[in-house]
Amino acid sequence: MRKADISDKSIILDILTRSFDDNKSVNYVVKQDQNRVDRITKLMDYSFNVCNEFGEVWISDDQQACALILFPDKKRSSFRTLLWDLKLALSVIGLDRVSAVLKREAMIKANHPKEPIAYLWFIGVNPQLQGKGVGSAFIQEVIQECERKKRPIYLETSVERNLPFYKKFGFEIFHSLDLSYTLYHLRRV
Repeated sequence: MRKADISDKSIILDILTRSFDDNKSVNYVVKQDQNRVDRITKLMDYSFNVCNEFGEVWISDDQQACALILFPDKKRSSFRTLLWDLKLALSVIGLDRVSAVLKREAMIKANHPKEPIAYLWFIGVNPQLQGKGVGSAFIQEVIQECERKKRPIYLETSVERNLPFYKKFGFEIFHSLDLSYTLYHLRRV
């Protein structure tokens, strides 16, 4: 595993777009129309930019897995981040849905501690390699990196079949939100 750089961005966006295509949480945020897949890619682009600026972006050595990690305590507002947010609202969410998405984000953040954490915003594996140990090996490296930084890991998933995977690596469900789907909040402290 290594820190990704801008030259890895297209690979990362491809992995995450394909990995999250049918994800309930992502599709709650993304406007559902004929441009849905393009909107998911734009969401991943936004997330890459934010994590690259205020966290870390990791990619496996074989470029088949990646993770976007945000350090919320490092996040700052600027003219550039305001432009990113505006672009997200216009090209991904849709102005008519911004309020609902902001409310959802506030509910998620309300369940995060005030101490510094590693927020595992997105982790993905090339869909053709899922279930073959690539994700297990990769998440172990992510966990080691976060432990080295002494940051507990927080994440959410709307995919129930992922819960045993996370539990296997020491994550626990500590909360859930009932939206139009169930969003499970997990942490590894």
